[in-house]
Parts: sequence; structure tokens; C-alpha cells
Amino acid sequence: MANRRSKSISTKVTEAEYDAIVRRADPQTVSAWARGILVRTAQPEPMQFLLLAELLALRTIVLNLNFALASSGPPSAEAMHSLIDRADHDKLNKAAERIDKLIPAIDSTRR
Repeated sequence: MANRRSKSISTKVTEAEYDAIVRRADPQTVSAWARGILVRTAQPEPMQFLLLAELLALRTIVLNLNFALASSGPPSAEAMHSLIDRADHDKLNKAAERIDKLIPAIDSTRR
């Protein structure tokens, strides 16, 4: 059985805001367009999430490599493989944590 939509979200807008929304929604209804926007923005875009995860893994590798070079010289091949494996293992969780922290920060600046 399909999930039935039973919850609603409502907001007030000015006449000018409503007119802009209607133009933007066309050819969809305002309700269908707004629902699509709200549902899509509740989750990060997969490609953006992946790019953030890869960037965080690269950041982890670079910072750890810099630290290793500064403190004890070039790391061994085994140490580099371990570092890369750890960065790859943690990247998705770190990206999700960053997004979870970012959303409340963005919301607090909009008030």
C-alpha cells in the first residue's frame, strides 16, 4: 500500500510573493511545485553530498600527511594506505555530520 499524504504545511505570503511563486511554478500548480521543492530540499543532492564526502576525505589525508611530514618525515606506503582507507571509511559519516551541523547554522542566520 502506498504511503498516503496526511500532513500539510502552510505559510502566508504577500501578493507580490504569490505572483512570483505562481510564475515560477508554471506549468505546475503552486501546491505541486512547492511540495517538490520542500521534499527535495529535505535531503542533500546526492552528487553534492558525494563531492563533500570526497573533499572531506582529501582534507583528512592532506592534514594527516602534513602532520606526519612535519613530525617524523615521509610516511611509509603502509601508513599511507592506512590513512587513505581510514579517510574513505569515515567520509560519508563526516559529510552527513557536516550537513546536519550546517542546516541549523544557516537557519539561525535567516532569522
